[in-house]
Amino acid sequence: MTSPAPRLVARYRPAQRLIHWLGVGSFLLLLLSGLALLFPPLAFLAAGGLSRLIHRLAVAPFVLLPILYALLLPRQALELVTESFTYTRDDLEWFKHMPAYVLGRTKGLPPQGRLNAGQKIHHASTFLMFVSVAASGFVLWFGVGRLGPTGHALAAMVHDLSMLGLSVLMIGHVYFTFLYDALSGMVTGFVTEQYARMEHLRWFESLTPAEAAAPASAAETEPAKEP
Repeated sequence: MTSPAPRLVARYRPAQRLIHWLGVGSFLLLLLSGLALLFPPLAFLAAGGLSRLIHRLAVAPFVLLPILYALLLPRQALELVTESFTYTRDDLEWFKHMPAYVLGRTKGLPPQGRLNAGQKIHHASTFLMFVSVAASGFVLWFGVGRLGPTGHALAAMVHDLSMLGLSVLMIGHVYFTFLYDALSGMVTGFVTEQYARMEHLRWFESLTPAEAAAPASAAETEPAKEP
């Protein structure tokens, strides 16, 4: 006797998933081409200005994708920014359980909304690092010859530290994605009901019955929805 298929919950729209993966690709290109100037084993990428070309080409999608997200999904974009910088008592309580959460234990976690407290910190930090890395990058790009040695060194330091911060955030993001088996959300747009209840109980309980009870086959036959 086969066990019933897990019930799925719609979480991410196709546009959200596409922008997410394009953002990942552009970030990795920027990271790799930037490391060519700092990491000797990758120095061959800098030959003939190749890394500079890759870096400048990857800047366009990296900077424009958040703007595209805001244009295509203005309500979701506003909610994402607002929620990322809004914390409740439940969020503060969640942080008390963070050491256990890092190790894969979720017992006693307070109910969370569409974003749990850890995701809020991640998104808020990513937003701030994105602004600083983009601003310092444009200063370095268009300020050549006008910054002076001190100004150039300062802008480069801000740029490198911001990119380091984004890299650490990305590593943490990948770690928790696989620790809690959440990759399906950004691949199919659906997560299991078990995951939704464990990580985002308040959000799950706010869904309509149809959304909360989407069958496993829905990922193949229905477009993803987000309340």
